[in-house]
Amino acid sequence: MVDREADGLAACLAAENDAALAVHAVRPGALATWLATLPEPAARFLAAIGFGAKAGELALIPGPDGLAAAALGLGEDWSPHVFGDLAWKLPEGSVWRLVPGDFEPATATLGFCLGAYRFTAFKPARRAPARLVPPAGSEPALATARAVWMVRDLINTPANHLGPEELADAVASLAARHGAACRLVRGGALEAAYPALAAVGRGSARAPVVAVLRWAGSGTGVESPLVSLCGKGVVFDSGGYDLKPPSAMQRMKKDMGGAATLLGLARMIMTADLPVRLALRVGCVENSVSGAAMRPLDILRTRAGISVEVGDTDAEGRLVLADLLTEAGEEKPDVLIDCATLTGAARAALGPDLPALFCTNDALAADLLAAGQAVHDPLWRLPLWDGYDQWLDSPVAHLNNISGKTYAGAIVGGLFLRRFVVAGLSWAHLDLYAWNDQARPGRPEGGEAQAMRALFAALAARFRRPGFRQPGG
Repeated sequence: MVDREADGLAACLAAENDAALAVHAVRPGALATWLATLPEPAARFLAAIGFGAKAGELALIPGPDGLAAAALGLGEDWSPHVFGDLAWKLPEGSVWRLVPGDFEPATATLGFCLGAYRFTAFKPARRAPARLVPPAGSEPALATARAVWMVRDLINTPANHLGPEELADAVASLAARHGAACRLVRGGALEAAYPALAAVGRGSARAPVVAVLRWAGSGTGVESPLVSLCGKGVVFDSGGYDLKPPSAMQRMKKDMGGAATLLGLARMIMTADLPVRLALRVGCVENSVSGAAMRPLDILRTRAGISVEVGDTDAEGRLVLADLLTEAGEEKPDVLIDCATLTGAARAALGPDLPALFCTNDALAADLLAAGQAVHDPLWRLPLWDGYDQWLDSPVAHLNNISGKTYAGAIVGGLFLRRFVVAGLSWAHLDLYAWNDQARPGRPEGGEAQAMRALFAALAARFRRPGFRQPGG
């Protein structure tokens, strides 16, 4: 697995003392006033080409010695993404500086860096990006961008290069970088502590690993809030004996997107030194087919002592999370969050851009939804509808891992996980896609850190000093 920690984001950034051209980011309402400040030839040129400051509209402004400046239209777009095409639309290798305007410099920096990302582990980009001199105070935005790049790299890495061991190593590397503790559980210890997760991984030649990271912010103590994160780290999902069709299997390297997202969130929490205790559990496993793989109608043990009948071997992510959530609940965290690419039903209901949020605490749900809107990383809440809970009943086990119904699959997945969450805990489950099907400004095609910025903004607002602002809002 490629680690671009040292050289990734640096390729799109320039130093403060580098010679740089000006980017003027303008909204339509201020266009006339701004044009009046320009040299007459530049103003006439922009008028001649019909520059109207529409969102994402870019014009290169000539001058006596060649290229003099650039104008970026913002329209009424206040998201980072309006800056997301600059690295590739501006000339290759050119250096730029944002002129202050009607936007937040940190938001602009984040958008520029999100758009500059390309997955280059196996093939270089077609050209070098333009580079930005980061405005003063941009470090939080750069830290966010580095976390997003890390998450995207993990999701984009193919499964033959990112197996359970490599994903666990990514957790250990992150822990070492931030002075956190990390424990890797394998073999017999894993079978005993996480029996359902072990059953999922039994069909693969690559053995499962559970990675547990622990960290505490400076100045925290045993009474400080405990934030517990559980990530589905299925590095590839064939569906098991209930084999996926080729079209559904095509992108299953991204089935560890929930784990990658929470790795990025953990990184943001530790970089910001939030005053919390942090526990991150990642179930690193491959769902494959072999003589040792779990079969339909097998009955599995779980850490919670709940027996589960396997109605579908392709509903494996909830089995991975069941044991992790059980263990996390034993510590009675103040907030418990899991992220998973759990169901296609969530995508059918909300599409690829809206992660589904399920939550047992209305105040926490409201915080997450508000944070998502504020930082342009939206979520949408779906209900943990009690009336569907009986759909998981099994005649031979405590519950089945699927229902016999063909609808409400995302809700049923959430209800299954709720069986393994201690009553009274503030728990949020995010069912996300973790992928961009097509390239858009700031969102290249491929792996995506969906919901990560929303989660961090909500946690920072809840546990940090008043007035803390996450870049992008």
